[in-house]
Amino acid sequence: MTKTGEQTEKRILILCVDRDGDLGTKAGIKTPLIGRTANLDAAVSLALRDPEEADANAMFEAISLHDRLINEKKPEEVVEIATICGSELGGVSADRKLVAELSSVLNSFNADEVILVTDGYSDEAVLPLVESRVPVSSVRRIVVKHSESIEETAAIFSRYMKLLVETPKYSRIALGIPGLLILIWGILAYLNLVNYYAIAILVVLGVFMLIKGFGVDRSVKNFYTWVKEYSPPPLPVQVANYATIAGILCVAISVYSGYSNAGNAVGRIEPLPGDLGAWLGVLPALFGYFLKGAIDLIVVGLATVLFGRGIRLYFEHDSRVLRNAALIVSIGWSRWIFDGAADVLISPKLGYANLVYSIVVGILIAIASVLVILIIHRSAKDFFAESKTKVDEFGES
Repeated sequence: MTKTGEQTEKRILILCVDRDGDLGTKAGIKTPLIGRTANLDAAVSLALRDPEEADANAMFEAISLHDRLINEKKPEEVVEIATICGSELGGVSADRKLVAELSSVLNSFNADEVILVTDGYSDEAVLPLVESRVPVSSVRRIVVKHSESIEETAAIFSRYMKLLVETPKYSRIALGIPGLLILIWGILAYLNLVNYYAIAILVVLGVFMLIKGFGVDRSVKNFYTWVKEYSPPPLPVQVANYATIAGILCVAISVYSGYSNAGNAVGRIEPLPGDLGAWLGVLPALFGYFLKGAIDLIVVGLATVLFGRGIRLYFEHDSRVLRNAALIVSIGWSRWIFDGAADVLISPKLGYANLVYSIVVGILIAIASVLVILIIHRSAKDFFAESKTKVDEFGES
């Protein structure tokens, strides 16, 4: 407001808003329009181009309201009329254009309040834009008879159509499935196999329901996310995991090797046992052949697993690495114990000397390993007392 003498001047702007930009697209008129004459000429031009255009009716209403306020105004009031346009693209583009034109109008006519005139449909989008820059004292909605519900229905329909087309979550179903069916129909028509189209529809729908029903799409998406975000573990952990896998493979192969060795032994038995009692008699020998064929790979597999675990424990400064090393030595020597046991099972006549010798030596090795562990643990006490912080730092590096 500005003061003139003892009176305060009140500047009122009647603002007509064409949010979808029909003035520019249909009548070729540039906005903003300021003044009664410019607005009247533009409204007449738009009405001649499209007599059913709701924005033309809104402009005529704004001009009529301007004339009434001019006739009824008080001495301190100054009334002006203006029209601004958005864009046929709608959305953010339209709002930004409206704001730019409104700023231009306010620079030419510094209004104290605005009377907003719209076609009714765009009130929710336009009103906050205007109120953020100048107070709105009144809103005049002009709706052509029988057009409001149709316009609202068209707006809702276009909004959901845009959602279906532009949102991948919905477009895959709303457009992807029909598009695939149309493509299949075209291919079958080209190959003169349209009779199989119903079967193709059932196959596509069945596959789609299976994928959705069992969550295959979500599993694939989660796997892709895991692969993309996967971070390899620290190097000692990788070595331990690799050694574990290699050891398990060795043990699995050892079972097959032992089975093959026992099968070959069965082939050398003449004559073959004819009843269950006879088979039970040769069963210890067969188990001995199984041990002969499997024990080497079993020992190698277990030692490999423990060796990988020992590397990880060493880098973590864990004292259990010493016990792990002793266990590797014990498992390594157990190969001779099981080999002696297999010899006894195959041919008891050979005696138990090798088996007893292997067991005694194994016990001595175990005792020696314990003593070595105690000595190393005492001499390397500082190494195994490393803080957990250093261990974590190594893991992160």
